[in-house]
Amino acid sequence: MQYRAPRWLAGHGPLAGNVQTIWPALYSHAHVDHGNVPVAYRRERWDTPDGDFIDVDFLPAALAQAADAQLEPRPLLVLFHGLEGSSQSHYARAFAHWAHAQGWDYAVPHFRGCSGELNRGPRAYHSGDHAEINWILRRLALSHKGPLLAVGVSLGGNALLRWAQEAGADASQIARAVVAISSPIDLAAAGHAIGRGFNRQVYTRMFLNSMKPKALAKLKQFPGLFNEAALRASRDLYEYDNVFTAPLHGFASTEDYWAKCSAKPGLRHMRDVPALVLNARNDPFVPASCLPTKGEVGPAVTLWQPHEGGHVGFPAGRFPGHVADLPQAVGQWLTQQL
Repeated sequence: MQYRAPRWLAGHGPLAGNVQTIWPALYSHAHVDHGNVPVAYRRERWDTPDGDFIDVDFLPAALAQAADAQLEPRPLLVLFHGLEGSSQSHYARAFAHWAHAQGWDYAVPHFRGCSGELNRGPRAYHSGDHAEINWILRRLALSHKGPLLAVGVSLGGNALLRWAQEAGADASQIARAVVAISSPIDLAAAGHAIGRGFNRQVYTRMFLNSMKPKALAKLKQFPGLFNEAALRASRDLYEYDNVFTAPLHGFASTEDYWAKCSAKPGLRHMRDVPALVLNARNDPFVPASCLPTKGEVGPAVTLWQPHEGGHVGFPAGRFPGHVADLPQAVGQWLTQQL
């Protein structure tokens, strides 16, 4: 990916990385023509094997294009959102517009508790939730006749890669290709980076302002599930994960969670399903120093590491910009895998 930020947002360094992260999320358009209008999805609620539920939002292909493509089953593009994201996140809407324009079906499964309603079970979601992704992708593959392709953004991308690693050769029987965008494939490096300086004051505070109320609501559902005082006192993701994410999902500590769920070590063994790993080198969440080199990945992995782009930013066009170039570039790679 030969990405260059527009002149009014250009730059390689930390300042530019933050601007290229924050501006697109708040102000840039999801599509060149459609602006920031919410996408009109069709929602399905699925009961999970453990008695909980998830909500999956679907955007079927345009009817005219679907009719033109009757001879061949339509591809299904599945997007797994990032931390506290949803089907209406700016990147999810950008991919929705792209998929619709191609005549592809599109689906955004929500991680538990992220669809606007608290889930029922004594768990949430995490960066290595590969078993959840396995269940979701297998169900989608059974119900869809055409090829399935999956994109994961940030946390969702790391979890998607962990699924491909755990599934091994079976992954290629379910998905034609997978993509991880701006994903914290080294969770320890990313976790420490987001807990320092400007990142701690802005991004960490934003995430915790969303995550803590959900955790406290979960505590009302299941009294004694975790230490309420410790959760209220947590000031970064390391402390939050130590109190909530790690113990609720079977990990001994934050260190144990981060070590077992990081996708980077498993990249060298990926030889089956084609995988694109896209990280801007000025991403404030994912330090360039922790990104993999070509010698650290298997033959199925393609690395794109442009100098600019920020964290799930990649803005383009005239002020105030749009984020349509990201799905365009990723979509071209996915199309080649078909």
